[in-house]
Amino acid sequence: MRLPAQLYRQFDADPALAVPGEGYGGWHTVDVDLSPAHTALVVMHAWDCGAPHDYPGWRRAVEYTPRAEKILAEVFPKMLAAVRASPLPVFHVVGGGKDYYSHLPGYQRAVRLTSSAALPTRVSPDPVHEQLQRLRTAQGSPGAHNTADIAAGFAKLDFAPAARPVGDEGIAENGDQLAALCRAQGINHLIYTGFALNWCLLMSPGGMIDMARHGCLCSTIAEATTAVENRETAREEREKQQALWRVSVEFGFVFKLADFLKALPANHANSRQ
Repeated sequence: MRLPAQLYRQFDADPALAVPGEGYGGWHTVDVDLSPAHTALVVMHAWDCGAPHDYPGWRRAVEYTPRAEKILAEVFPKMLAAVRASPLPVFHVVGGGKDYYSHLPGYQRAVRLTSSAALPTRVSPDPVHEQLQRLRTAQGSPGAHNTADIAAGFAKLDFAPAARPVGDEGIAENGDQLAALCRAQGINHLIYTGFALNWCLLMSPGGMIDMARHGCLCSTIAEATTAVENRETAREEREKQQALWRVSVEFGFVFKLADFLKALPANHANSRQ
């Protein structure tokens, strides 16, 4: 499976320049060979977040939701249909604190492979810790007046219709479970899609940091994700560009959707999902 990929050439800084980093080569295209037998598509936190009027406080705190919904409508159907018609398996990474997945065979398989669904043991809070967390909520993110809507939205959390698992596609809620699915199917390269690239796909359980520690290459498809932006970056989506750079220099490759779909081989064997 040969296709173009984007890499950021993070060399050579030029000490002769006033800003040495401006000597870096920047983005360029390389041709890469992927092994379909060892590569999987990951759909992470592709949620149904309700209509805008359902949880307005959630929309006020999470500005990328309209972009995510556009990607779910325009990118996910053709992308998942193509991958499911190929030898590549689809894995799903879930989360959000609500159980909308444990009844599915793909999750039960992940639990059997790890013999555990346990999350990391948390440290004990004290009154100062709790005060600091309340301050962050009120004055940082998401704003105290938005928390009730966010809690109500997460209480109803579910897969987005376009991202719902099919059959026994593997479902993991943490890195150990996703690594177990990878080991069981010989997967060592994960191509992440979902929301959001610089947040959950990077840092949440089962994200790129977790899976890089398990030895996986972690790549992404640029059109199949978006990022958490702030007031200064939202118009130009600069945080997404920064996150794509991070994927390239730390975790794997950045693929364009058209190149990825064109390169997918037909599945002439039984499904590996």
